Amino acid sequence: MTSYKLRIRVANIRGRCPIYKIGDEIVVDEPGVACSDGRCICIHALGSMLSMLVPLCRGVNFAGLGLSKKGEETGYVQCLDPGPPYTEGGTVLFEIRRERKQSDRSAQ
Repeated sequence: MTSYKLRIRVANIRGRCPIYKIGDEIVVDEPGVACSDGRCICIHALGSMLSMLVPLCRGVNFAGLGLSKKGEETGYVQCLDPGPPYTEGGTVLFEIRRERKQSDRSAQ
């Protein structure tokens, strides 16, 4: 089975986010999750993407999960915070890219 590491980058912020800035990165190397610079993971962001992470790490395509247009190898999710005028926060758009794990490359 092909497995992937996910690189999730903050692509855009509408409103104000107290956790992330544009360009911050989260790396998912199943079963672990790490943020750039040792930052914490926002629970609103994690809640919006958690159900997608394992399938993406295991090779399910982005379009099959409704995260991109057909044939694209980049997916997008956004956090659950609606931002102004409803909350003091903001909505963060995350771009997800995959990297085939090294052990899978050497097996080919």
